[in-house]
This record gives sequence, structure tokens and C-alpha cells, in this order.
Amino acid sequence: MNEASRGIASNIVIKIIVAISVVLLIGFLSIQFGQYLSLEELAKQESRLQEFQQQRPAVFVGLAFLLYVLVTGLSLPGAAALTMVYGWYFGLLPGVLLVSFASTTGATLAFTLSRYLFRDAIEQRFGNRLETFQENLQREGAFYLFTLRLIPIVPFFVINVVMGLTPMKVWTFWWVSQIGMLAGTFLYVFAGASVPSIQDLAENGINSVFSSEQLTQIVIAMVLLGVFPFLAKKTLNWYRGRKKTSPESSRPG
Repeated sequence: MNEASRGIASNIVIKIIVAISVVLLIGFLSIQFGQYLSLEELAKQESRLQEFQQQRPAVFVGLAFLLYVLVTGLSLPGAAALTMVYGWYFGLLPGVLLVSFASTTGATLAFTLSRYLFRDAIEQRFGNRLETFQENLQREGAFYLFTLRLIPIVPFFVINVVMGLTPMKVWTFWWVSQIGMLAGTFLYVFAGASVPSIQDLAENGINSVFSSEQLTQIVIAMVLLGVFPFLAKKTLNWYRGRKKTSPESSRPG
């Protein structure tokens, strides 16, 4: 197994460990604070949140957008979980639109902060990665950033801050990131959107999660999240190999 495959496999293992940890944490909180975490009480909070959204939709969406920008822009943990929460609350298409633009805005914020405010600190911390990034950018251009966004080998916050030290233009970083992160955003939002609302859980119980339709959606979402990095890697390797063997690439300069 090469280094890239090991990186993808380790990321998947980390996600599984995080998921198990979240389940255990939820179980612990349910035991300790069950009276406050009952489905009925949570359903009331969900209803209040929906009422606020209906009364001030622009403010609500703006706050949700700002929260996501801050999480990604300041490289705080939990972006993947927040993406799934947005999918669960807003639904598939609204969730994808919101997360896509908010994540790109946050990434560009981190990129800009790295370039203009924290260059020395970032260069000292990630100097070894910077050299690798520079070499690959010279060889592949913006396509290298696209591959990093598509295949989760390097943590996104590292991509954001290290790319800020390269000569890449802000606009190029923006649109390549927007396109490159779209597939992953869709999958995480889809996974979140597969989970029923708290109101449904309160009314129908856990059976609403394990209905044939909901179970199928959740299984599909989990399979796609696990398989997508490998498919993306195979596709990009095929494209690179095809590009190297094309007549244009073999033609003397």
C-alpha cells in the first residue's frame, strides 16, 4: 500500500473512531442528563429553532453561514459533523448550497490570514509541506489543489494555510476549492439529510430511523463516504496517466 492509500485508509479509520466516540459521548450524556436530553425536550428546542428561522430567515441563515465560516476559517475541529448537522436541519439542496459557499469562504479566510498575518508562523510549522506544495504546483498548477480537495489525504486546514504561502491567486484558490470540495460536501450533507428530524423521532420512536427508506439512505450515505476517496483517487490517477501518454505531453517542446 503506497503512502496516498495509507493516508486515505488512516483518515477513514479516524472517522470511524470519531463516530464511535460520538456515540459513546451521547450515551454518557443521555445517562447523566437524560431529563434534559429527552426526545420530547429536544423536539421542543427544534421547534423553537424553526420558529426563529421562520420569523427571521435571513438572520438565521446568515448566522448559520457565519458559524461555518468561523469554524473553517479558524481551523476549529468539527467541520464534518457541522456539515452533517446542516444537512439534517436544512435538507439536501439548501444544505449543499450553504455549506459549499460557507466552507469556501472559510477556507479563503484561512488562506488570506496565513498569507498576510501569520506567514512566518505557518512557514515555521509547515515548512516541509510548503516545499512539496510548491513543487507540485509548478508541475500541475491549480489541478494539484483540486486533487487535494477531492482526495482527503492532507487535512483541509493544512491545505488552506500552506496554500496561502504559495504564489497562487486568491480567486484561483476560491474557485478551485469551491469545485473541488463540492463532491465531499454533497456526501456529508446527504448523510445528514438521511437522519429524520427530532420531531419524527419523538413521535415515531427509533423505528423512524430504521424504517426501510431511512435505513437505505443512511447505508448509502455511509458507503459513499467510505468509497468516494478511493474512486476519486483511481479516477485522478487514470487522468494523470492518460495525460502523460497523450500526444501533446510526449511532443518535444
